[in-house]
Amino acid sequence: MEKDKNGSFGWLLRQSGERKGKFVLSVILAALSTLCGIAPYYFVARIVKLLLDGSTDQSEYILNCVIILALWLGHSLFHALSTSNSHLATFHTLAVIRKKALDKLAKMPLGDVISQPSGSLKSTIVERIDSIETTLAHILPEFTTGIGAPVIVLVYVFIISWKLGLAALITIPLGVVCYALMMFGYEENYKRTVNATKALNAVTTEYIRGIEVIKVFGKAQSSYEKFAAAARESAASFVDWMRKCNVYMTFAMCIMPATMLSVLPIGGIMAMHGTISTADFITVIILTVGLIEPLIRVMSYSDDIAQMSTIVGEVRTIIDAKEMTRPEKLTKTPVGGDIVLNDVHFGYEDKEILHGVSMTIHSGEFVALVGPSGSGKSTIARLIASLWDVDGGSISLGGTDIRDIPLDDYNDRIAYVSQDNFLFDLSVRENIRLGRQSATDTEVEEAARKCGCHDFIMGLENGYDTVVGTSGGHLSGGERQRIAIARSMLKNADIVILDEATAYTDPESEAVIQRSVAGLVEGKTLIVIAHRLSTVKNADCIYVVSDGNITESGKHEELLKNGGLYSSMWTAHISAKDGEDDV
Repeated sequence: MEKDKNGSFGWLLRQSGERKGKFVLSVILAALSTLCGIAPYYFVARIVKLLLDGSTDQSEYILNCVIILALWLGHSLFHALSTSNSHLATFHTLAVIRKKALDKLAKMPLGDVISQPSGSLKSTIVERIDSIETTLAHILPEFTTGIGAPVIVLVYVFIISWKLGLAALITIPLGVVCYALMMFGYEENYKRTVNATKALNAVTTEYIRGIEVIKVFGKAQSSYEKFAAAARESAASFVDWMRKCNVYMTFAMCIMPATMLSVLPIGGIMAMHGTISTADFITVIILTVGLIEPLIRVMSYSDDIAQMSTIVGEVRTIIDAKEMTRPEKLTKTPVGGDIVLNDVHFGYEDKEILHGVSMTIHSGEFVALVGPSGSGKSTIARLIASLWDVDGGSISLGGTDIRDIPLDDYNDRIAYVSQDNFLFDLSVRENIRLGRQSATDTEVEEAARKCGCHDFIMGLENGYDTVVGTSGGHLSGGERQRIAIARSMLKNADIVILDEATAYTDPESEAVIQRSVAGLVEGKTLIVIAHRLSTVKNADCIYVVSDGNITESGKHEELLKNGGLYSSMWTAHISAKDGEDDV
């Protein structure tokens, strides 16, 4: 990631776009709030002077009190308006950042996304981006108030007496030294807390999602120990850090505000010798009592400021991540729908999975990919679906390299159903409608009927309006898969890819789905990955994948005659089916 010349705040402000003006307005309003907050001290000093002079003119006192009240109201009003504008701009900025992060996930190669623990991504996109709010919404106005007010007060004190002005500053260097010692090793300590929190999120997500397996295989103790260790490390990362800071923090907070320790004795001596009037001395005391408190408030944000570099860096790791290269507009229209893989190489991290795969899938064909587990079948399907980019070679659609086709345009042509389909925590109807947002309720139900889903959906508590739960957890694996197939069929794409799409269905449901799919994909290109060879024996062409290579291709009968891997797999498949029938 290229280093930002303007730092984290510069990058954040650029994300605010048209709302940047609200940040500027927030600063102006904060400045007005600061002036209204400081001015009352001047009028309090005038009241003290009137008292010392023995004035009995009540109108003077009343006028000064009214002015003080008006200024106090102005201070509160401008502060409220300032923070309101800064928060409006901040929440808009965070929404922009979060949307960019989510958009980037959709454009990144799938491998780069799934290689990161989901708990870690969730922590970055939710918690980390949320943590920017305090800093961004408060730093600008609070800095204006926290630094501007003391500076104006000090200037006025120096005008009255430069000696007392210096006396009021004596405690600041001592407090700053303590604060600097407290910040020693900040980046290292903060990174430890970030890593510990991400690890805890990842372990917690794994523990919750795997609770069924943990219980079934009696791994509750070992899995809990892993979770407990991550929780202990997360807690320790914060506790150890705070323990190192406590002493320095205590001294800093005690020393810095203690301006009276120097102002009172020095000012008293000056008043005794007549070098400063009593009224001015009292005015200085009034002004310097709260001189350091705004600075301490500003310094309290140093923790958030120091975190910004790490947080923004973490967010930008996603936003600036490498994405699949695709044009924004289609410059070369595909002619026809033939899919051609030419010498395709692909690997995960440093391990190559596909070694020069070549195949041609003609438009409207029913093609099957079969082979042992881990041979590369699903990888080929995902590359065709443009979930990754090839490392070498090319994949073309209608004579056009798919990398030259806009991602959205290409996605409109593909319907992809995997064995682990995800359903959102929405109603059944809305999950199916994700295939085509403009579909009517009638069209949604018609797609469900054609895919053999309608009967079991109507048997649910609220029919099509039944909420399926997180990841579709309220449904069985077969039911989730059938809804996913209905969703893909509703999309009405030219190319349909079924990656073990009936893996979780019972034989009866599988037969229904096969008949439904056969009717729905008529005239479309169908690519099927199946472990049940009987489901693809009627394919126009069967490609046998082994160790990342295409070892055989042809129709079912041709492959059986060849006596190769497919013939062996078919014999094993038939034997397994006979065994099931005997049970």
